[in-house]
Parts: sequence; C-alpha cells; structure tokens
Amino acid sequence: MPYPTTSLRVYVAEAPPGQPPAAPRLPLAFEPFLFLTPAHQALQAHGCATLAFFLEDEAAGYTVAQLYVVLDFEGQGLARSPGQASFGGVQLAQNLPAAALHPLLAAAEDTLRQHRQTRLALRGYPACYDPAGAAALGEALPQRGYQVVLEEQNYYLDTRRDYAAHLASSERRHLRQCQQAGFVVEQEPPILLPLAYEFIAACRRERGYALSLSLERVQALFRAFPQQHLLLSVRQPSSEWAAVLIAIRASRQVFYDFYLASALRLNSLSPSVLLVGGLHAFAQANEAALVDLGTSTLPSGEPNAPLLHFKRSLGGLPSPRLTWQKMLA
Repeated sequence: MPYPTTSLRVYVAEAPPGQPPAAPRLPLAFEPFLFLTPAHQALQAHGCATLAFFLEDEAAGYTVAQLYVVLDFEGQGLARSPGQASFGGVQLAQNLPAAALHPLLAAAEDTLRQHRQTRLALRGYPACYDPAGAAALGEALPQRGYQVVLEEQNYYLDTRRDYAAHLASSERRHLRQCQQAGFVVEQEPPILLPLAYEFIAACRRERGYALSLSLERVQALFRAFPQQHLLLSVRQPSSEWAAVLIAIRASRQVFYDFYLASALRLNSLSPSVLLVGGLHAFAQANEAALVDLGTSTLPSGEPNAPLLHFKRSLGGLPSPRLTWQKMLA
C-alpha cells in the first residue's frame, strides 16, 4: 500500500553558532541514532550555524525523517552533515518510501541556497544500521543529483553469531593464547578515562596515528551520555592493561567500537581479539543486534588494508558507508 504523502510537511529551524540545534516539534516515529540527537549535536563544538529539517506527518502526528546540516563547515559555502560526529545524513522511519524524502531534500537544498551554500555533503550511517533506510536513500539521493564521493568499507559483527566460531584460525589461536595467559576482560569505571585515553593515545603513537578527539571532548561525551559510553579493557595477570576500548551505544541495536588500541609489545598475542569478544558479549547481554567495527580509512582517504583484513578475520561482515554530495550552484 503506498505511503500517504498528502499530509507531509517540512519544518525548518536554524540555530546560530554556539546555540543548541532545534529538536523536532512532533515525536519521532523512530529511535534516533545518538549522533543525530539534539543533545549530541549541541556538543559538536564546530562554531558554525546548524539547520535542522524535519519531515512531519501531520495526520499521524509524528516526525518521519530528519536531517541536521552545518553551514560553512568545510569552508565558505560548503555545508556538511554531520559536524563533529561519526556520521550524519538523513534518518527516517521504517515504512517511509524513497518518494516521500523528496520534500525534505528539496526544502534542505532551497534553504541552503538561501544561505549561500554551494555544496551539500552527507556522510551517512553504515547500511547495517538500517538497511531499509539506506536503500530508500540510495534511491532518492541519485534522483536529486547526489553523487557518491566516498565509499568506505565498514565491518560489523552480528551478535546472533557465535564470536569465537567465526574467527579466522589465526585469531582463534590468539584468543586461546590470551585466555591461557590469564588475560581477562574488565569493564572499567569512567574515573579511569584519562588513563585509558593516554593508553590509547600512546598505542596509536607507536603506530604513527593520532586520536580524532581530545580528552576533554571524550570526557564531555561520557558526562553527557553516561549510559551510552562504555570503557572496556583487557588486563594481564599483573593487572596491567594489554588493550583498551571505548565503545558507544549508537542506538538500542548498535554498539560502536569507537577507539580500540593494544600495546605494540603484545602484538604476538593480539589482545584486541579478546577485547572485541568482550564487547560482542556485552552487546549480546544488552540485547543489541550488532557491533559496529567502524571504517578503516587512512587520513589520505585510502583504505587501511591491514586493518580491514583484521576486521574480516574477526568475522566482520561488510556494510558500506557512503558519503553523498550535491552541488547547489
């Protein structure tokens, strides 16, 4: 049965720099991903104005789609969604067809032109978060002239599958070695976050990488969303950390492996395998459907081949994350 579109309207609200973005006027017909909530948007300290677009179904009394866009985020006239978050883009209700998204996208494009924006970039969520929604966007966006400018390789774990049974033989051996060595997974209290952050940063430096967020920003997120942020570790029998992981509950169904690092000297044991298994078990116990292992993209934009291989070896399933772009002028 076709979705009734006669009762759809678009509500647009602007928040100046430094002000929290608008919330929907009508209740959402879906659970918003954490990164797409006004409270999380308010912590994305980018210093730019934010436009919020809400597709409302007046007859049903619900908001059925939403989009937050940051003006001039990547330079004058270059609008982007998200600002400072892992993803942005359009989130929509499960039964919303592609055709119903056109009023929302048209309103966003017209409003952005009025604000002298010449380009809109949308970095979407991994398709595994909402396959039906990703399919609807994959139909509607090209119809409006959007093009995929970046396709990132994303991997996830299905919590219905046994973790150890789907490991590659090499990683299953590492898991056994860590267990035999007495390594254990621990849930750490947030008070240890500064030490955990420094451990992760030091491990990244050993490999020539840096962290994307400051300690102060990570602490602010833990304070604002204590139930959605998780600190896990692998401890050696001496109680010394072998690996540390910061995870984010992006929704009731998704745990996101945000920062993961292990000591370089323990590469032969690969304690990260045990730690990801701990996150998988935690997600299962909390009735989540999947663990998002994230993308593996280098600063150059090229895929990080060794990291992609590692995620596949963990039993990771592929799920693309697309960045769309449209020129508005």
